Amino acid sequence: MKKHSVPLVLAALAALPGCSQRDENASGAGPENASDAPPAALGARLYDVNCAACHQQDGRGIPGVYPTMAGSPLVLGDPKDLALWVLKGRRTASMPEGRYPTKMQAFDWMKPAAAAALFSYLRSSFGNAAPAVDASAVAKALESP
Repeated sequence: MKKHSVPLVLAALAALPGCSQRDENASGAGPENASDAPPAALGARLYDVNCAACHQQDGRGIPGVYPTMAGSPLVLGDPKDLALWVLKGRRTASMPEGRYPTKMQAFDWMKPAAAAALFSYLRSSFGNAAPAVDASAVAKALESP
């Protein structure tokens, strides 16, 4: 790639939304399928369909454009903060604004059980080793103002 092409590619990537927001039914991981698949398989499928395009299949993101899931303080920290960010787009105090040129979409269509499966997948994949997230914890987080 030519030296002057890199800024153009980065500018084009920055113009894209952070991640593609998809309908649960379109993902093949909707509520009717949630009980058919084990949580780990559901979490992996949700990641593949909704997150991997930006955060990459290996969870390492694109430096300076999309954050990594590997070792992420948000992924490994309080599941409430993760739920509020992913499902409501609510930035927590531990997340400085302006670090990335892209903005993550809120996945507000995702039900607590599916979100818990996704979060548990994130917390146990990409070299991460954090406890699973329970659907009731996600539901409780979503009740907060």
